[in-house]
Amino acid sequence: MKDFKVLKFLDKFKGFFEKIGVDYYVMRKILQVKFIMDGRRIPTAIGNSSKKKRENKDENNFIKSLWVYGLIGIFIIPLVCFGKNFMFQMSFVFGILMFMIMTSLISDFSSVLLDIRDKNIIGSKPVNSKTLSMAKTIHVLIYMFFITISISGVALITSLITNGILFFLIFLFEIILMDLFIVVITALLYLFILKFFDGEKLKDMINYIQIILSISIAVGYQLIGRLFNFVNLNVIFTPKWWQYFIVPMWFGAPFEMLLHRNYNIYFIIFSILAIAVPVISIIIYVKLTPAFERNLQKLNDNSNKAKRKNKSVLNILSKIVCFNKQERIFFRFASDMMKNEREFKLKVYPSLGFSLIFPFIFMLNDLKYKGWSGIVSSKMYLNIYFCAILLPTAVMMIKYSGKYKGAWIYKIIPNKDISSIFKGTLKAFIVRLLLPVYFIEAVIFMTIFGVRIFPDLILVFLNIMLFTVVCFKVTKKALPFSEGFGVSQGSEGLIVIPLMIMLGILALIHYNYTKVNYGVYVFSVIILIVNIILWKKAFNIQLEK
Repeated sequence: MKDFKVLKFLDKFKGFFEKIGVDYYVMRKILQVKFIMDGRRIPTAIGNSSKKKRENKDENNFIKSLWVYGLIGIFIIPLVCFGKNFMFQMSFVFGILMFMIMTSLISDFSSVLLDIRDKNIIGSKPVNSKTLSMAKTIHVLIYMFFITISISGVALITSLITNGILFFLIFLFEIILMDLFIVVITALLYLFILKFFDGEKLKDMINYIQIILSISIAVGYQLIGRLFNFVNLNVIFTPKWWQYFIVPMWFGAPFEMLLHRNYNIYFIIFSILAIAVPVISIIIYVKLTPAFERNLQKLNDNSNKAKRKNKSVLNILSKIVCFNKQERIFFRFASDMMKNEREFKLKVYPSLGFSLIFPFIFMLNDLKYKGWSGIVSSKMYLNIYFCAILLPTAVMMIKYSGKYKGAWIYKIIPNKDISSIFKGTLKAFIVRLLLPVYFIEAVIFMTIFGVRIFPDLILVFLNIMLFTVVCFKVTKKALPFSEGFGVSQGSEGLIVIPLMIMLGILALIHYNYTKVNYGVYVFSVIILIVNIILWKKAFNIQLEK
């Protein structure tokens, strides 16, 4: 069986694992098997690769996709290398890192933390729960560390050249602490939920918690910049007691304290928190791992009889938005899958949090300078376009399912119409996920800006419908819910960048039409016609066999 360099590195900590009650030899074997299986799992981004490439089963395709994160990491180099206000710069850097890593964790790796198959398969063997849980945590940590190094690696190397060895060592040490803290805190949060809820209700609660986490991360990231005042291009930090709860500031303080020898009591306490809280959280997690594994079995608990729900509303909606019987069938099928497919929700629902909060974040940026009256009289209602940021991710994820083996059902459908399958599924996504988000945002924006923006909201919705079709056209085609989830779909996500640019272009055209008399109405008619044509033509495709 192939050995891995990362396992050889872990061997150096064998004594530590054994001291905390982990059977290191068994944990190492479990990780070895997991890494081999990860290498054999073809990520969906390269799902159509040649057979010759697929035959190399020892390649871990997740590692091959890390260059995408490396591109993102280029943008933090200026924050690390230019200037000497380390408290401001490094708080911002760790805010960005925590935002990126936490987002990746809750969307891509929560399904690993909450995986109950290990317990069912390995639990029947003489393996204690602490060893199994630690193997699962180390598995996630290793992948999270790869992502972190991909984002921060170039900045780390550059910091060594520009700021010296001490800066580099502090940066590297805190990155390790940050990853440990993020994974452990997420696991402890899930443990708290597992303690009080059962079965299906628990699964729903986890999805809601993920949305809340996504919103909290986005808001917290924006809050960091508001903790500092800019006076004559100098950054002024004014300490407040509530800043102890802003985690990125913990990791920014040691740079200020050790490199600038600023021993302000706030910086000392921040620095202590940066080390103490991750270490204490790890100790608590190790103590509670048996309880975590026991409570994890509640995910299998479906003992509560599902109440028969009135599906009349869904049936009515399907008749309104779908134009033939087969389209309506797949509308209802996709609606049920989006509601009940846990892995799909784990990956898509965090995007709902960002879609809800992003339109308002950019308004808050201008509130300080323009005031409330300036905001109300402006055209910042066009920020509602940001609610469509979930579209590329969601459209890409529609083809994946944890129960993808059931896709054989497509083969027995009489008179199979591929276009009806895709249309029904996309319309189900719009009605079940996108429309509620858009409706909530539209009501709030009309409350702020008045009824005058109603025609603009209609145009925004038409543009979002157009954007949905474009997202479908440019992503890889596969029957809905017919492919298994890989370790990550990271490299496929690169297509999100041009799609976001296109969304921005639609918003810019909309803005220009608001300057013309009746321009919004003219543009609405044009986009309506384009939508009708595209929704008729875009789904006439042939899938590869």
